[in-house]
Amino acid sequence: MSDHTKTNLITLTRHVFQDQVENYKEASGDLTLLLTAIQIGCKFVASNVRKASLISMTGLANSSNIQGEEQKKLDVIANEIFVNALRSSGKVAVMVSEEDEEAIFVESQYQGKYCVVFDPLDGSSNIDCGVSIGTIFGIYKVKEDSTGQLSDVLRPGSEMVAAGYCTYGSCSTLVLTTGQGVNGYTLDTEIGEFILTHPNIQIPSRGKIYAVNEGNSKYWDGACTKYFHSLKFPADPKKSPYSARYVGSMVADVHRTMLYGGIFCYPADSKSKNGKLRILYECFPMAFLVEQAGGRATTGRKRMLDVHPETIHARSPIFLGSKEDVQDIEAFYKAEP
Repeated sequence: MSDHTKTNLITLTRHVFQDQVENYKEASGDLTLLLTAIQIGCKFVASNVRKASLISMTGLANSSNIQGEEQKKLDVIANEIFVNALRSSGKVAVMVSEEDEEAIFVESQYQGKYCVVFDPLDGSSNIDCGVSIGTIFGIYKVKEDSTGQLSDVLRPGSEMVAAGYCTYGSCSTLVLTTGQGVNGYTLDTEIGEFILTHPNIQIPSRGKIYAVNEGNSKYWDGACTKYFHSLKFPADPKKSPYSARYVGSMVADVHRTMLYGGIFCYPADSKSKNGKLRILYECFPMAFLVEQAGGRATTGRKRMLDVHPETIHARSPIFLGSKEDVQDIEAFYKAEP
């Protein structure tokens, strides 16, 4: 008997469409088409990342983005790829990219009923040394009676209808939620399709790994200082200390946390009082994914998805991962005045 897994592959498009038929019978299929556009963008970026050094796309593009960060050549190209793919899908009204100062409002002839917020190439400072990087995205539905305005994206993350990220490293893996759990799809470069490889991802309730930039420890507040000390020097001598793993690419660190458990942290500190990561297209999508996988995400004092961003590039501290690990840091903040 032939191996059915070789001939009955579950692609991302097939899986999303099947989910739509089973759980959203009244759906129009627009979200499925939008996700198709996003995965095309991810394939295009993955291809460029693989051959970046060969076609001189590493290095700086001699420009800076709205965050004041020097843009890499691939940053600029990835942004153009996603803007063009999303606009041409006919399903998007508003786009917010890390690389653009203002929101992008799609022309009326191409306009759809969704808003997409995205970081086209997260971790791009690692491009030249071959470390895993990725794309992060979140999707809102345009409010009723709206034709696509800024208020359609300046909303709590709890109102997102879908979110995901795609890693570009030893393989390209797209991890997605549409509010019904989390699934992971790996790009088969021979047939050019994302294939379901990680169905129903569930984060362990507690892990053994923490990810944080300890180079900032001198700037941490009391809660963070005490929490990370407790991980390295447990009060119970029978407990082993946590292992530290920090890549410096949010996609890579969160992907490991999704699969192995533990906690990813980027706290606010005396140097970055509002945190460093952007709420709309970094914190919200990752928090949505983590919660859908059974984990937890917080600012330290508030559920991450309940935050209401005031501007499209607003920042926030974030702690996400295994439920019990995140509850531990919340307890330290609760004990602080």
